[in-house]
Amino acid sequence: MRLGINLGYWGLGMDADNIAVAQEADRLGYAVCWAAEAYGSDAATVLSYVAAKTERIDVGSAIFQIPARTPTMTAMTAATLDTLSGGRFRLGLGVSGPQVSEGWYGVKFDKPLARTREYVEIIRKAMARERLVHEGANWTLPLPGGPGKPIKLTVHPVREHIPLYIAAIGPKNLEQTGEIADGWLGIFFAPEHAALSVDPLKAGRAKAGLTLDGFDLCPTVTIAVGDDVKAAADLQRDYAALYIGGMGSKEKNFYNQLTRRMGFEQAADEIQERYLARDKAGAAAAVPHELIDATSLLGDTARIADRMQAYADAGVTTLTLAPAGFTLAERITALRTGVEALERAGLA
Repeated sequence: MRLGINLGYWGLGMDADNIAVAQEADRLGYAVCWAAEAYGSDAATVLSYVAAKTERIDVGSAIFQIPARTPTMTAMTAATLDTLSGGRFRLGLGVSGPQVSEGWYGVKFDKPLARTREYVEIIRKAMARERLVHEGANWTLPLPGGPGKPIKLTVHPVREHIPLYIAAIGPKNLEQTGEIADGWLGIFFAPEHAALSVDPLKAGRAKAGLTLDGFDLCPTVTIAVGDDVKAAADLQRDYAALYIGGMGSKEKNFYNQLTRRMGFEQAADEIQERYLARDKAGAAAAVPHELIDATSLLGDTARIADRMQAYADAGVTTLTLAPAGFTLAERITALRTGVEALERAGLA
């Protein structure tokens, strides 16, 4: 099992520290450094900067939002980043959510599965440097009846195939991800509930005549180091409450639905109710310790090593760490502890 690092969103006051974290991860042998985007910093600019400041570590988008870019623009960006980084780019995609898609990008959040499939088809064609011809429900290339003609990507990426990941939570999206992608980006993944994600991914791979061999299962998990497990868990409460309670509307919050499928229905309701009522402190307090512990790496090196073994046994191939804490020293300690725990578990 390999390790990754997730820098999260840029522009939260830790930008200089983020570069130091990425450089330390590079030095320690981490496999990949991911960056996110929502409606603040864009991931492409961040990743180009991180790639310029590092030497070996891959850089990945977790995620490029599908409503933010045309598929051909995403192919151009992926090819450019792969070239600039010397073949170190990983392309992670996701549909985002209804509030961001419609509120920020003005793109209707409908038929996300079909849109994702078509988006990936166009990217695959463009990245293969085919003369681009596509006729689908969302995109037609070239537009009929006009001056457009089939053209092909002029950039030659370092690699013939850039790994493509999809962030997926729901069963149908997971199944499609297994069918059309090279890897999966997960969140709130608990080894004890691995079947919720892994079984649909397997089903999708089977549809494509494939197995999970060579497919990268890559969840992001928060990590907090310390002897007091409860205190370490408490560092994650605001993060969990934001996603479970506030990332979406009451009717459509994918993270809340996942929490419910994991058996925390009552807590999911309370977290969302409090968060949407702007009681963020109450929402954070309502997150069960058991949920945080199941989806995080908490405690000392030995305890974290045990949990890493559980993730490996569940089929995870790249475990991406999101270090808790707000100081650079805390984040660097988490990075180093991650490597020590991986070695202690015999997974390095």
